[in-house]
Amino acid sequence: MSINILKTLGDGRRYMKTWPMVRQLGLYFPEYRVVRATQLAILVMPVLAILASVSQLYTYGWAFLPQALTIALFFISLPLQGLLWLGWRARHPLPLSLFDWSNQLSAKLSAMGIHCQSLGAKACYLDMALILKIAFERLDASYWEEL
Repeated sequence: MSINILKTLGDGRRYMKTWPMVRQLGLYFPEYRVVRATQLAILVMPVLAILASVSQLYTYGWAFLPQALTIALFFISLPLQGLLWLGWRARHPLPLSLFDWSNQLSAKLSAMGIHCQSLGAKACYLDMALILKIAFERLDASYWEEL
């Protein structure tokens, strides 16, 4: 079980780095908001965990060490929750509507001469994120305004 959790965390990290951070996608997918929140949490939550624990120990003394550790673990768990959700979502199969749309986008990129593999039968959100990343790097803004 712990190996699956570590694999899911790794998938979440890879998905977070792959997902194109473009505001237009934020209207259609929750990934934009989750990636932003997780990136912020990775930076801020360890500092908040230390501050909350130290302030509680300073205020109430060493008798409250278990509560201080619990608060620290809670703050540290927040970015992990975001990575777990992203990892789960990365391996989640695509619905048919997104599968068709991603294949159309892949075909458009291939027609332009950009190497992009089409999605297979077991396509997941990570595969779609790879295509979207290539598309946002190569296609002009007029294509995305049509969405």
